[in-house]
Amino acid sequence: MRVGTAWMVLLVAGVLETAWAVGLKYTQGFTRLWPSVATGAAAVASMVLLAIAVKVIPVGTGYAVWTGIGAVGTALIGMVWLGESRDVLRVLCLALIVAGVLGLRFVAEQ
Repeated sequence: MRVGTAWMVLLVAGVLETAWAVGLKYTQGFTRLWPSVATGAAAVASMVLLAIAVKVIPVGTGYAVWTGIGAVGTALIGMVWLGESRDVLRVLCLALIVAGVLGLRFVAEQ
């Protein structure tokens, strides 16, 4: 797999991490069948894609980027769709995570 392809796989893995993290809210503690199935499928797919990506990308970089995408994506969905706080300091902190993810992407060894 080429490096560029590995980064695209990692991006999709991060988006799926966001999906399963948000999905946890709708499982109601895994008491609702279909939201639980969808959340579990997204989690498994996310981790499989992460594993594929880190065959090429250094694991520390890949894991940090995957986690960053999931954290920022989940927080943004929480703000936009779930009515969570949009406090300026919170948004600034998310921007710092994005800066860190982009920094890791552009200084990655591969």
